[in-house]
Amino acid sequence: MSHRETVEEVEAELEEAIVGGTEGALKRIDAVGTLLDDAFRVPGTDIRFGLDPVVGVLPIAGDWATAVVSTYIVAEAVNLGVPKGVIGRMLFNIGLDATVGMVPILGTLFDTAWKANRRNVELVEKHVDADA
Repeated sequence: MSHRETVEEVEAELEEAIVGGTEGALKRIDAVGTLLDDAFRVPGTDIRFGLDPVVGVLPIAGDWATAVVSTYIVAEAVNLGVPKGVIGRMLFNIGLDATVGMVPILGTLFDTAWKANRRNVELVEKHVDADA
């Protein structure tokens, strides 16, 4: 039976076991970003889209629903220690996506092209890579 030296070691071990640490968080946010922005492909093209523009077809409620799901990526970013300026940019991306997404037809096209969640995943990955 091994004896752990510090509380920090125990906390780190628990975090790794429960949530998968940094690598687990990156996998989870990538999965959410893919589901919302890139899960499907228009046959015969390179155009990819996710549930964001599909659910966004529902006036107002659809865009706000996907915006709420998008904040999961922000919550993980906060837990990973991403700087406040980057968190602000991520919230801006979500807000712009939700606001423009409410405009009929144009909003759905914007959701397909803007890919706020993919942008936010990339912002988190850049921060984590810079810290490594």
